[in-house]
Amino acid sequence: MYRYTPNEIDHKRAHHQAVIQGVDDLDVKRIGNLGELAFEQFCREYLPVEMWEWKNEEAIRRCNSESFSGYDFEVFGYKVDVKSSRDVSAFLPESLVERDPDDDIVVMVWHRDNEDSLMLLGWERLETLTSKVESEAAYSGESPEKLDHLAARPMNELIDLGPNTAHMNQKPENPFKPGDRVVKAGTDEPSVGVVIEVMPPEKNTGAYGQEMDGEAVSVAFPSSLDEGPAEWREYHPAILASYCVDTDIKLWRYKHENLEFASNPYVSGDCVIKTSHDDPNTAVVVESEASQSSDKVTVAYLGDFDETDVWPSKLADHCAENGIKCYTYECSELEFAKSAQT
Repeated sequence: MYRYTPNEIDHKRAHHQAVIQGVDDLDVKRIGNLGELAFEQFCREYLPVEMWEWKNEEAIRRCNSESFSGYDFEVFGYKVDVKSSRDVSAFLPESLVERDPDDDIVVMVWHRDNEDSLMLLGWERLETLTSKVESEAAYSGESPEKLDHLAARPMNELIDLGPNTAHMNQKPENPFKPGDRVVKAGTDEPSVGVVIEVMPPEKNTGAYGQEMDGEAVSVAFPSSLDEGPAEWREYHPAILASYCVDTDIKLWRYKHENLEFASNPYVSGDCVIKTSHDDPNTAVVVESEASQSSDKVTVAYLGDFDETDVWPSKLADHCAENGIKCYTYECSELEFAKSAQT
């Protein structure tokens, strides 16, 4: 068996995709999405990447509705469906055959009540489960009252269905995640960007469909995000890819080796607090310097604003024209104020 521990990004994406899908039972769909994420990680760890395909990969990564598919994965040419449940009786042969009789293989994933850990119990061919159900129906005696047969083969035997190749770890190597503030490496006065989407290693196509030599990271710049239809800072980082794609916000794709974390991550419009204050008030970034020689950040406290709907690029002019007092700090003295991210 294998254990999968979803992180916050996984949870947010699994839930929001269920909302977008418009299902009647959000809990069931969210758990199903987490089960697919668990099996995708298993495939990435143990199976040659060119021999499996996740049908819902883009839908869950971008929190979009799934296009109809009768199964979740294709592995070595087999149709594979992932079944996730807290109730182990859902994995009895009869239950599995009744739910999905047309798949080739079913993978069984058990989850804890609080969804913080999922166990890949095993997999089985549907034809084997069907045979078991038929045998039970024809069995003349009585089945044991306290012992049910739960058909499941160990997960590591799944590789036996494919060609004789060495398994390989194909997990992303880049250090970035959605929401990270980054800059282009080696730039004297870099523009801060926001990581929107981290692409799987096998999806590293760049401009004009050319293959990138290195894992791809999609970045949006705050100036473009500010022009979008909503306040992008209020969205959870896991949902930014969905938001940007749905609203046609321009994304720039880089090799992850060409990016680095921004030493000064703040841009105009960010809400921050000064960490040395005992009961800090929220301030808005008016201007931010990002260069090799300076990491200064100029802020104005929200209580000093007569109005809040000021375009981020106009904040400095607004403060100057209205006599709003500004304060300048080193970026290390500040941190992002918590926002009501959805």
